[in-house]
Amino acid sequence: MSLNVEIKLRRAINKIYYEGETISGVVQVSSSSEIKHEGIVLSMEGLVNLTISNKNVGIFEALYNSVKPITLLNQHTDLAPSGKLPAGTTEIPFELPLICSKEPKILYETYHGVFVNITYLLKCEVKRSFLAKTAVKTQQFIIQYRPSRPSEKKSEVSFSISPDTLQKTAKERISIPRFLITGVLDSTESCITQPFTGTLMVHHTEVPIKSIEIQLVRVETCGCAEGYARDATEIQNIQIADGNVCPKVPIPIYITFPRLFTCPTLITKNFKIEFEVNLVVIFGDDYLVTENFQIILNRTA
Repeated sequence: MSLNVEIKLRRAINKIYYEGETISGVVQVSSSSEIKHEGIVLSMEGLVNLTISNKNVGIFEALYNSVKPITLLNQHTDLAPSGKLPAGTTEIPFELPLICSKEPKILYETYHGVFVNITYLLKCEVKRSFLAKTAVKTQQFIIQYRPSRPSEKKSEVSFSISPDTLQKTAKERISIPRFLITGVLDSTESCITQPFTGTLMVHHTEVPIKSIEIQLVRVETCGCAEGYARDATEIQNIQIADGNVCPKVPIPIYITFPRLFTCPTLITKNFKIEFEVNLVVIFGDDYLVTENFQIILNRTA
């Protein structure tokens, strides 16, 4: 006898929901013959899971209370009491409100990071007798913020990179080959569904350039006033120039933010999720220059 359990959401394609909505669907239980069960239970869970990297093990004790999972959703409902299900497929409808009733009283956006993970999950259990195996099925769904009104003004950010702008001593600057790179970022505040754009230009360089790359970096912080662990990890790396580039030719900067691996910038008392963009210039002698830009992500209409 085979027993199969499926959770079918009404929004089967994107599985995207907003706080305050009702998540609905059906639980399908299929069996080749009649089955006896001890009850069918559906649970909904939303958690923020925080972890500490190995390099921060020394401060683990100070952070112990801060790295405990944060519960955003925790609901259970009985779909069916003990009884029997006929052979074939049985559909049981369900509806659950998406409301965070306790602190922090907000459902954060779904996010898959390295040290911070925000996930939402439906779990259905068809409980069986002692000799039979309980059937379990899980289904993830996605929470997003409702789009807000965009800010009226977005100011461009100009930058210039040369040996004089690097954080080096005067003696070190003498040995650095002379070069000048300028550019403009259209804005350091960006909607997560829109590309991050700008341009740069190489004016001159004594040493040929091997590559110019743009790195999107997440900066995850776990902790509180007693101590914190801050870790930066790369999300994606895009090469925008390969080999020595022609001087005074504009090079476009264009980044699309990957779904789930980015979210609107989030700062709470227990953790932070922030983002940065690194402009990396690699010269022919493998000398590397990096310019860092802090960016703010949001979700606007």
